[in-house]
Amino acid sequence: MSGIRGIDLALKRGLYAVTRQDGLDQDTEDRTALNAVFLLLACALVFSMQIGFAVLTAGSVRTKNTKNVLLKNACDCMVTSIGYYLFGYAFAYGDSANPFIGHSNFALSGVATQDYLFVTFQLLFAATACTIVSGCVCERISFYAYLGYAFLLTSFVYPVISHWVWSGDGWLNGFPASPGQPSRLFGQGAIDFAGCSVVHMVGGFSGLIGCAVIGPRHGRFDSEGNPIPMPGHSAALTALGAFLLWFGWLGFNPGSALVAATEVSDPVVLSDGSIAYVQPHLGIARASLNTILAAGSGGLTALLIVRIRDRINDLTACLNGMLAGLVSITSGCAFVEVYAAIVIAMIGSAIYLGTSKLELMLKLDDPLEAWPIHGAVGMWGIFAEGLFSRELHQAEAGFLIRSWGAFYGGGGRLLAAEVITILVVIGFVSAIMGPFFLILKAVGLLRISADAELLGNDFEGHGGFAYPEDVIETVEAEETVKELPPNFLNRTIMIDSRKDSASKINHEDV
Repeated sequence: MSGIRGIDLALKRGLYAVTRQDGLDQDTEDRTALNAVFLLLACALVFSMQIGFAVLTAGSVRTKNTKNVLLKNACDCMVTSIGYYLFGYAFAYGDSANPFIGHSNFALSGVATQDYLFVTFQLLFAATACTIVSGCVCERISFYAYLGYAFLLTSFVYPVISHWVWSGDGWLNGFPASPGQPSRLFGQGAIDFAGCSVVHMVGGFSGLIGCAVIGPRHGRFDSEGNPIPMPGHSAALTALGAFLLWFGWLGFNPGSALVAATEVSDPVVLSDGSIAYVQPHLGIARASLNTILAAGSGGLTALLIVRIRDRINDLTACLNGMLAGLVSITSGCAFVEVYAAIVIAMIGSAIYLGTSKLELMLKLDDPLEAWPIHGAVGMWGIFAEGLFSRELHQAEAGFLIRSWGAFYGGGGRLLAAEVITILVVIGFVSAIMGPFFLILKAVGLLRISADAELLGNDFEGHGGFAYPEDVIETVEAEETVKELPPNFLNRTIMIDSRKDSASKINHEDV
């Protein structure tokens, strides 16, 4: 352990060992209060990302599914709050644990009050991972299947992986080991400061699996496999949602420091003989600037590439490139230099554009391009940490410094640990979420009916459309469906190899 004293909530990451005692001096009281306010502010900013996801998703779907996606985003928070309270925290940070999973403190039994802010922060991270999946499967996943995967992801899948990477007992943890804790992978452990693997890869690859199992929306591809555009109904909502996410990321990345002030730590001797001290405020400052610059450079890179490729200034590509830049820097935001944050984000933006094309080639219908942005770019983000991380910055955040970025002479142990993390996250998510989606599909609970998809989730399941002007169209569409021969919709969908047949069920008809 680093020997630092601060509030107990950071103990869950294996860095701070604190027991609140009576008779604390004024400096300690002030520092504890400051850290509590800092983490509460970070929680508020991370929660604002849920607003961003809701608005972004609403703008990216057709009008007939607006209520549905907004309700599902609300349910993300509600289901996560219960699932993480009952099981998630125990699996992630239970006091009794092995390198794979925690197994105590269910329903927060035995958890001290001073830990509640940490619980809140981690709960909101779990909700973020869950919301990513909704972008991959929106407009055709059933409401109950959505609730089921949300509970499974946030009460088990996400907590187990966060235990591996962020708990002091986890086998991938990159903090110095305390007595009784497992030795670190390759003597160093993996470093994922704010969740490229734990949050974005978990959500992105869960969404990819769901997208592949559930299949594309009807009419999304023609008989030759060419994609048919299905644009969202509101560019304004999409842009607003993206900016809200950028805003919330200022809590997501810098807030992952967990504390803003500590007592003076024992000196850490670096490889060149110089001395460093754990100073979380420096990591917060670096993460803040790197977050802003990554978003800007990621968005500009996507805008430029699409301009050269397609001769248009594409708003959606620019916004998604901005988000890809933010994901890219999430793992290394506190450890890389400013110029490196720009480079990492530019590459991440290019990866987003390339993998979004790959999805279409594979006939994967991902309406919000959530897997390219979060899954594929999340892999790049944690890999880039193994290339660009600075020894000094790792020491300032309290991480091990037996290895650092390969580009700075840190050897390959950190990079190897990051690669192992990528592989095991993909493997574990696939092993749990794949069978889950397949079972739901086998029993007919995964996807809504063809009629419901044509008319829209809002009309079928939520009492009508979100926008009043859709009411007349809804009535007309319902009367049309009643007049169709039995199984006409299913037969029409099966014949959508003809372009004129595909137009009969075009997403703009209703």
